Amino acid sequence: MERVMPGIYGEPMLTLLAPAKVNLSLEVLYRRNDGYHELRSIVQSLSLCDRLSFSPAKMVQISSDSPDWQPEHSLVSKAVTLFSERCGQSSGVNLKIAKRIPLVSGLGGDSSCAAAVLKGLNKVWGCGYPCWRLMEIGAELGSDVPFFIMGGTAMMEGRGETVTPLPTLNQMWAVLLVPPISMPPDKTAVLYRNLHPDSFTSGEIGDKLLEDICHGKLSPSLCFNVFEKVAFTLFPELVKYRWQFLEAGAYQISLAGAGPTLFTLLKDRNTAEKIYHNLCQKGHQAYLVSTLGPLD
Repeated sequence: MERVMPGIYGEPMLTLLAPAKVNLSLEVLYRRNDGYHELRSIVQSLSLCDRLSFSPAKMVQISSDSPDWQPEHSLVSKAVTLFSERCGQSSGVNLKIAKRIPLVSGLGGDSSCAAAVLKGLNKVWGCGYPCWRLMEIGAELGSDVPFFIMGGTAMMEGRGETVTPLPTLNQMWAVLLVPPISMPPDKTAVLYRNLHPDSFTSGEIGDKLLEDICHGKLSPSLCFNVFEKVAFTLFPELVKYRWQFLEAGAYQISLAGAGPTLFTLLKDRNTAEKIYHNLCQKGHQAYLVSTLGPLD
């Protein structure tokens, strides 16, 4: 997942991958007194990754190969600033990001890159923080960031800051469909605001999924996302794309995070490839990826 080598100005000395994720289960248990929602979610890393290259520099420079990605409005810039404050460093770094995870897609690209920044600067600047400390810093940036410090298969609890590693899944394949639906940048907050008490669950859905995972298997029919009903109501175009996904051969379809990405999990690569190619032939933005174990 990483390549470390001596560097001079302009030459990469460290390269890290920042993987996408899907929530295999996402339950909200209740609304807390502090305004946050108590959640319980089983999360899985995917092989669709952004790539971050770090090289020595006299000041902080951040760039990307995506013209639509603005670093000044991303968690990446916030991660650099926060980590500099926490470790008392004023060194520079030249950070180049090759974006592969679609923007505002529900796949966690911004949070994953922020986590990779914390891990990368920890090495490049020689701070030597342990994983738990990076996760604490990551929690200040966003609820998903602590998970991405670890990766693999994990249980997220609290508002997301409590992360427990789970047994690594036997490799499965995921087909992702990214509908061209315009969603607000604060879509997660919008979906949370539209949840009602009858949306809350007890955590039993995740318990059943957890039992599967601990026995070395995963039934896609157990996947659940509390946002799905609300998202399909607020963004009815999702219904059309779900039907087109079914027509391409998918059976069990879930919403990724706060959307709009839809995904299906399969054990058989050939079946996954057929669904992927069917979507591509219809002109959809689709990805064929696999589940990914913990990061180094």
